[in-house]
Amino acid sequence: MSAKHEWLNLLEISGPFLAIPVLREVFPQGLEELDTTRARRLRSAYEEWRDAVDGDDADLTDVHVAWIDEVMQTALEADDQLLKSGTAVAAGTVELPEHGATITAERVLVDPTHAGAVLAPIHVFPPDTDLSASKKFDELSCSPADRMALHLRALSLPFGLVTNGERWMLVHAPSGQVATFASWYARLWGQEPETLRAFVSLLGVRRFFSPEQDQLPALFDRSTKHQDEVTDALGDQVRRAIEVLVQALDRADQDRNRELLRDVKPPELYEAGLTVMMRLVFLLAAEERGLLLLGEPRYDSFYAVSTLRMQLRAEGDEILERRRSAWSRLLAVFRAVFGGIDHPTLRLPAMGGSLFDPDRFPFLEGRLKATSWRYHRAEPLPIDDRTVLLLLEAIQTFKGQTLSYRAPDVEQIGHVYEGLLE
Repeated sequence: MSAKHEWLNLLEISGPFLAIPVLREVFPQGLEELDTTRARRLRSAYEEWRDAVDGDDADLTDVHVAWIDEVMQTALEADDQLLKSGTAVAAGTVELPEHGATITAERVLVDPTHAGAVLAPIHVFPPDTDLSASKKFDELSCSPADRMALHLRALSLPFGLVTNGERWMLVHAPSGQVATFASWYARLWGQEPETLRAFVSLLGVRRFFSPEQDQLPALFDRSTKHQDEVTDALGDQVRRAIEVLVQALDRADQDRNRELLRDVKPPELYEAGLTVMMRLVFLLAAEERGLLLLGEPRYDSFYAVSTLRMQLRAEGDEILERRRSAWSRLLAVFRAVFGGIDHPTLRLPAMGGSLFDPDRFPFLEGRLKATSWRYHRAEPLPIDDRTVLLLLEAIQTFKGQTLSYRAPDVEQIGHVYEGLLE
């Protein structure tokens, strides 16, 4: 991920979001600039609101309303013609008899050129309301985020905005598709200005009146198509990588007089290859998101998967074909994640689980069935570093570009493995 798109890592995203190639198309020169006056005004208003919330100000209700309107008007440029409240929101009210609830927005964005048609509902909640936690709305129990998704589908609208003043959540809930929830946090707007620029660039009212191909629904549609392309391509890459790994295992079995895989059926061998790839994906995502020990020198040198590909690529083909250290390194990190590390210079809690269980496919470690990783010594197979490099290239590159496992769209990579299991 380029520095230009690092702001994506500062959003809280659940579900399919905008793909980086699509963002590059729409913002070839980067996100829209926000003039200093508007940024300063927003920062001042936020500090006033935050002080009122923290100090339990007697005028908090009024300050809260003023802050919401400030963001809508100053950041998103929604003037009185576009932003409606009070009785004007009736057009966006829906009855949900199956849920025993009526949903009304506190604000609505409207299109004055089309008789005030509702463009997007806006749900406003008190400060510190957890937008992801279940609440009671009449007879309906759900989170504010899910309530917005219900509202949007009832209105046949794609987008809505939910906020408690601190968290500003874009909800994308197209009919018949998985909903997306993307949250910006106002406290970061001053510390990380790119997040504010992204908020303004994507959610500003001008986006609703841009050429159709630049409006949010079109951007999400193009992102979905891009993700489908990535998924299909990765599926082919991973399938070929599994075939190469299976061939390497077969050669190792041949070297051991067909004893290693004697009781292993072809489907189990394929599943083992797929499991290795799934382990690598898990590790890449966990390392890049700071959930393991990436950055610790000892871990980086002897365990890390994220750095291994470039280390291998620095070697020549002849060396890669002769050397067999990378496979042992993968087995070591697989064991480390499953059983943990307890050493004065390196500590990692055991995560357990079936995915990394060394005894699930003992032949990957050169052990026979019914042996235990705790009591029987591993005899790493002679799988060369070139094969390991191919495995890593299959899941870390797409059209010559390195995939970031922090990027939201890569979360859909699970679809690759669903297809391979069929």
